[in-house]
Amino acid sequence: MVVISEAVQDIRTNWAISDAKRDEGLTTPEDIKRYDDISYGPHGVFNLLDIYHKKDVTEPQPVIVNIHGGGWVYGNKEIYQFYCMNLAQRGFAVVNFNYRLAPEVKYPAPLEDINAVMTFIKEHGDTYHLDTGNVFVVGDSAGGQLASQYLTIYSNPEYAKYFDFKVPDIQIRAAGLNCGLYDMKKSAEVGLEERIEDYVGKENYQKDFNGITILESMDVIGNMTENYVPSFVMSAVNDYLVEYVEPMYLHLKNLGVDTEMKIYGSKEREEVAHVFHVNIKLEEARMCNDDECAFFRKHMV
Repeated sequence: MVVISEAVQDIRTNWAISDAKRDEGLTTPEDIKRYDDISYGPHGVFNLLDIYHKKDVTEPQPVIVNIHGGGWVYGNKEIYQFYCMNLAQRGFAVVNFNYRLAPEVKYPAPLEDINAVMTFIKEHGDTYHLDTGNVFVVGDSAGGQLASQYLTIYSNPEYAKYFDFKVPDIQIRAAGLNCGLYDMKKSAEVGLEERIEDYVGKENYQKDFNGITILESMDVIGNMTENYVPSFVMSAVNDYLVEYVEPMYLHLKNLGVDTEMKIYGSKEREEVAHVFHVNIKLEEARMCNDDECAFFRKHMV
C-alpha cells in the first residue's frame, strides 16, 4: 500500500481549489468541437484523453499535445480543458490527457503514457483530423520537465535506448517549455527534493536503469543534441521556477537549436506567476499563447 504524504494530500486539495477558482465561469466555446474521455491505454482513468478542434474543420489540423503540470503528483485533463480549447481556437487540434501520477506510480510511468498518446495520435489521426506531420508539444511546470525529457528521447536515439518503448513515426516540429524545470540532477540535490522523491523515490536514485542509474536517466541537459526540436522557452517574472529558463534557453542556443525565450509580467503583476498562461482570463496569458502559437506556425511544414 502506497502511503500518501500530508504534503501531497495538501497539494491535491488546495491546488484543485485554486484551479477551480481560476476557471470559474468558463464554458466550452461555441466554435469548438470536443471529443472527451477517449481511452489511449490500459490504465483506466489515467489513460484517457480529450481532443478539441474548431467545428468547421474538414482537413487535418496541426496538433498540439499538452502535458499538464502538478509536481508529478497532481493534475488531470479537466483542469487544462479551457486552456487547451483556447489554443484550439487558434487553429490547432489539441490533445489533452491524463497520465499516471506519483507517488502511487513511479518514474518513468508518465513518459510511457506520453508515448502511448503519441502512438494513439499516429494510429487514429485520420479519425480526429490530426496532422501527424505537424505535431507540437507543450508542457508546464512538471509537465515542462516531462516534455523536455520525452523530446530528448524523441531526438536522441542513443538516449532512447534506455527506455522500454518505441517512439512512433510522427513529426514533432517544435515545443513550448513553459514555467518548467529541466536539470533534474541539480534539482534533486537542492530545493525540490521532496517532489522529486515522490516521483522517483529517494531510495531509487542510484538503482539500475538499463545500465545507468535512474538519476542519470533523467539527465535531459546531458543528453540533448543539435537534433532537439525548436523550442519556445518561457516563464514569468514572479514564477518561482524562473531561474530555470535562461539556462535552458542558452543550452539550446549553444547546441544550435532554434530557440526563443520570453519572460512575461512584472513585479507589480503578482497574478502573472507560475503557469499563468493557463489562466486564459489574463491578458498576459493571451500574449504568451499567441507568441507560442506563432512560433509553432513558423515551424509547420
